[in-house]
Amino acid sequence: MNQQKQETKEKESHSSSIVEKIQQLGQSTIPNAPDSNIHVLSIIGQVEGHVQLPPQNKTTKYEHLIPQIVAIEQNPKIEGLVVILNTVGGDVEAGLALSEMIASLSKPSVSVVLGGGHSIGVPIAVSTDYSFIAPSATMTIHPIRLTGLVIGVPQTFEYIDKMQERVIQFVTAHSDIKEEKFKELMFEKGNLTRDIGTNVVGKDAVEYGLINEEGGISGAMAKLNELIEAQKDSQELIQ
Repeated sequence: MNQQKQETKEKESHSSSIVEKIQQLGQSTIPNAPDSNIHVLSIIGQVEGHVQLPPQNKTTKYEHLIPQIVAIEQNPKIEGLVVILNTVGGDVEAGLALSEMIASLSKPSVSVVLGGGHSIGVPIAVSTDYSFIAPSATMTIHPIRLTGLVIGVPQTFEYIDKMQERVIQFVTAHSDIKEEKFKELMFEKGNLTRDIGTNVVGKDAVEYGLINEEGGISGAMAKLNELIEAQKDSQELIQ
């Protein structure tokens, strides 16, 4: 009888832990195989940075993702990373910080854009070693926009211009798209109804060199396993 009560308490404790993870980090360990060598990092909704967004907004907090990326690098059991994106964008500096961290990983990484990888989601999508986009997914490329109080002085516009240049340089350095083409898409007029920029569909994103390949989860997992094996082979040759 006591053993049954103990087992019940353990199950309740485990369930409570899972619920807490979902509430705090937006993820759980349920879908992962017990001995999985691949970590899944999901970036959903709006990337929340230095300013806390209203509770009704679906957000991914970058301070939750940073420790996960560090853990991926440190954990010897994790051999690869899959980044799942369905984001409208968000905080530019937070998005760039995540992009730089993913790009600097020593382990193979693959991204999949499902639904949308808009705005600052573009640098995150191209930060991995290889990228996929679903045929129905889209990516919105537009100039940097600021919300809230903006001081109308030359220094403000210079700051925006420099930040925009950081985004352009990162995207062109981590994908096959040419800088001229990326700027053309970014400053296109008339493509978006009430804004400057371009909404790029899956096939076009691949054609422009922004994303490597059209596909979904199965393609991404196959490619990641291929990259993991290639890294193992190269390490064996070095040894």
